[in-house]
Amino acid sequence: MNTGYVLAAWLALAALLPAHAQPPARGDLPPPILGKDRAGEVVDLAQLRGKVVIVTFWASWCGPCLKELPVLGGFQNVVGRDALEVVAVNFKEPRQAFTHIVRRNPHIDLTWVHDARGSVSDRYGVKSLPHMFILDHDGKVAFVHVGYSEQSLPQIIDQVLSLLPDDVKARPAGTG
Repeated sequence: MNTGYVLAAWLALAALLPAHAQPPARGDLPPPILGKDRAGEVVDLAQLRGKVVIVTFWASWCGPCLKELPVLGGFQNVVGRDALEVVAVNFKEPRQAFTHIVRRNPHIDLTWVHDARGSVSDRYGVKSLPHMFILDHDGKVAFVHVGYSEQSLPQIIDQVLSLLPDDVKARPAGTG
């Protein structure tokens, strides 16, 4: 068998398969449209420039995600929406599973987005959860975290704080 023909056949087959995007890396501008929030408004990262933005991908079956979401909600409350926006994108689940988690957690004040078909998560190259992108005030990826543990929290907090303006860091907790 001619290996050149086999290689050509594999390359032709690979060209027909859907391409999965590579995750945005540090310094990249990620895909701007994250879908629609619960009010039906398009969440566009370009409209959030000037803020630090955390985009996290989660699912109802992901235990670490369910631990991370309240922490991010608390962080959102402490810092305030003027300086920080946390967008929680649900990963390829039916609307019922998404709605169940959101309704069960009314105290978690995040921008919730449902991505049932995975079009957003595919553009972000998400393959495992949770998967977090921390964007600077220019909208560029500053930090990426895959997975979650309580041991990673101090590093995540330090990274977000490093991106916030000094006047936000100086405010007393809860005055965001």
